[in-house]
Amino acid sequence: MSQLLDTAYTILAADPPVPAYTPTLPGPLGKASSTILGWAAGTGLALATLGGLAGWGCVAIGHNTERAGLAARGKQAIIWSLVSGGGIGVTAALVMAFYDMTKS
Repeated sequence: MSQLLDTAYTILAADPPVPAYTPTLPGPLGKASSTILGWAAGTGLALATLGGLAGWGCVAIGHNTERAGLAARGKQAIIWSLVSGGGIGVTAALVMAFYDMTKS
């Protein structure tokens, strides 16, 4: 197995299969994509917050009126709002981090 790896390393070192290329976005496109990502993340987080508030409202109404189904749906809404808010925040941060890595 080591002979196979040594041969592959020798062949690939002589002529690399992937050319030296650094991907970059043009300046105006980079600024526009940053703006779009910022607005999308902000809107998504605002909607996740509203969903969480609606869930808390359903829990309160469900418990006070003894409607267990409504309270259970409210609890699910709270959990999914937290999950979606975290997902939006992580995704936006990862995209911006990869974009910033391509600039340097």
